[in-house]
Amino acid sequence: MMIAAGLLHLVRPEKFIQIVPDYLPAHRALVLASGVFEMLGGVGLLIPRVRKLSAWGLAALFVAVFPANINMAVNKIFIDNPLILWGRLPFQIVLIAWAYWYTRPESESKA
Repeated sequence: MMIAAGLLHLVRPEKFIQIVPDYLPAHRALVLASGVFEMLGGVGLLIPRVRKLSAWGLAALFVAVFPANINMAVNKIFIDNPLILWGRLPFQIVLIAWAYWYTRPESESKA
């Protein structure tokens, strides 16, 4: 999922550029960087040796992109339904928890 999402940032960055808040600089560079880090994080989750580091990186990325999601909701970008826009914000917490789950020791995560 993370690899595909990251690739989408690189292949079709225009949609993501539109949700970057105006107060942040270099929208295109931020979108491309977040795409690369999403892809690296996704690949890292597949490699046991770097899984925990990748999970922490993805959790940080989910926190870092939260302002873009808020901007999308506040300015009704792409979706006119406020319930969907505001309802998807708590999903970031689910994504952070999911990434955190990968930081646990192997014996715990298999239980």
